[in-house]
Formats: sequence, C-alpha cells, structure tokens
Amino acid sequence: MKLVTFTEGGHTRPGRVDGDSVVDLGDAGLPGEMSALLAAGAAALARAAAADGARFALDTVTLEAPILRPPKILAVGLNYRDHIEETGLDTPKVPMIFNKQSTAAHGPYAPFHLPRVSTKLDYEGELGMVIGRRCRHVPAARAREVIAGYTVCNDVSVRDWQMRSQTFIMGKSFDTHCPFGPWITTADEVPDPHALDLKTWVNGELRQDSNTRHLVFDCFALVEHLTTAFTLEPGDLILTGTPSGVGIGFEPKRFLAAGDHVKVEIQGLGFIANEVVAEPDSTTLI
Repeated sequence: MKLVTFTEGGHTRPGRVDGDSVVDLGDAGLPGEMSALLAAGAAALARAAAADGARFALDTVTLEAPILRPPKILAVGLNYRDHIEETGLDTPKVPMIFNKQSTAAHGPYAPFHLPRVSTKLDYEGELGMVIGRRCRHVPAARAREVIAGYTVCNDVSVRDWQMRSQTFIMGKSFDTHCPFGPWITTADEVPDPHALDLKTWVNGELRQDSNTRHLVFDCFALVEHLTTAFTLEPGDLILTGTPSGVGIGFEPKRFLAAGDHVKVEIQGLGFIANEVVAEPDSTTLI
C-alpha cells in the first residue's frame, strides 16, 4: 500500500494511491493525520487498504510530505561504503547519528531553498524508513515489526554550516531541506530494503548510482541502535545515509544553484523531484 498526504480543494488529509488515483481515507473514518493513522495500528491500516471513498486523479492533487511534521527526523552520516571511500574517512565503528529539525520536512515535488547565508548547497539521495509503533530496546531481529514503511528522501545539506561545528544539526536543518515521499510504501511491499537501487540526478545528469546493499549499518541495526537510547514513535522518519556522488565529493565541488533540478529515485518506492530556488523574502518573520 502507498500512503500519501494530499491536498485537494484546500483540505489536506491522508490518502491511498490506487493506480492513477488517490482514495480519500477520511471517508473511512480514519485519523486525519498520517502519524495518528500509523499509531492507530494494524487494524486501521487494514481499513485504509480496503477503503473505497472519494477518488481524485493523482495528477490533480498536491502531494505533500507524507508526514507533515514528523515527531523526529533522524539521519546517519557515512553509512555507505562507496561514500566513505570518496570522503577518505574511516568507517565508523558505531552509527554516526544526527537530527534534522522537523521543520525541514518538505513536499516531494516542492522547491527547496538555496539559503541566503551559503552557496555550499548539496544533495544526498537516501532511503528513509518510517516508524509505525512506539518502541524501545528493539533488537535488530524484531525491527521489521516497528517499521511502517519506506520512502525516498533528500538529505539536503549546507556544507559550510555543517562542517564548521562539532555537530551537523545546523547545516542539516534549514527549512525545506528534507523533501521526502512521494508516499510511504508499507513494509509488506518491500521484502528486502537492503536490495534497492538508488539513483540521484542533477539537471538530468546521473550523479549517484548505488544500491542499499552497500549500507554499513542496515535499517534493522539502526533501529536497534537508536532504541537503545530513546523511544521511537509513530511517524518518526529515519534517513539511512547517502552513497557516493554528492556534490562535495567532486573536484572541483559541484554545489547546487538556484534553478537546478534534483531527482532522487529508489527502486520500487518512486521518486521525488525538486527545484532549487533562492530563499524567498517571505521567510523573514521580523
């Protein structure tokens, strides 16, 4: 099942993609927000899969970030062997975890911002996993039980802000810098999340071409590691790392500029595509 958050007629709500249509899950009496729908559990998801409410053509609605404001956005640095090779850094002994602020969440086809304060804007195509159950101390062998599904992400990064402090948070958390979607593909439709081709294009040029089998710490190991320290909740989004081919890995560097187009596609999960735009004046609130 492919779960979306969509806007139609000025109203935003969860839906299910069925071919070229979106089925409105509100007609089934289900929760009107994706995290709440996931938290309602297996029975609610079964109702979502069977719901036959109002339908809208997929190309007539706006697909939003599948979770408008994830409770947590967590990410992993240096988690692909080929990316580690291009950086020349040592392979981490434990996952290198950082977070992106929830306000970075952004739609799968919406433009993201080139910040006023930097020209060192980079892309990172990544597999994302969405948590479906409140959980703590989950062994890797049982991690499948708490993963609701998978999605396509771009861990947009402001490299100078990322590198000038001991933590990555500022350089990873600019508003609009976590486009993801276009939907959540439920875990039952992804038999092996560690055998998926991942590709990223910039202006039609293939920059990243890898496979999730090259993850150093796989999805299940990451769930085990994270839940050792804190509770994961329905709707939490975990970005699992990026392969080689990012802009900072080239010489000279190939950072993004306003007008560039970035597309990230993962086998079986669809694609996201976003234009880079100059940060608008409307982001100034005072």
